[in-house]
Amino acid sequence: MLEMLREEKSISQIASEAGNHTNVLNRWKNEAIQNLSQLFVDDRKGITTMKKDYEQQIEELIAEVVKLITQLSWLKKKSGR
Repeated sequence: MLEMLREEKSISQIASEAGNHTNVLNRWKNEAIQNLSQLFVDDRKGITTMKKDYEQQIEELIAEVVKLITQLSWLKKKSGR
């Protein structure tokens, strides 16, 4: 793939060496060139949002566990155990 991006070899040479069709390699090359800029995008905002969602979910689960423990204790007390 790097040979193709660096244009060190022709696509037909690379295709014959790799056993792929030139159309496939051309698609890969075009897609790679179009998406290279995404490698340098700062996605900390997305990570921060995911972290907040995760922390909120943990808080909700802890609250549910506390509620269930309280209910279980009450039921045990009422049943005489």
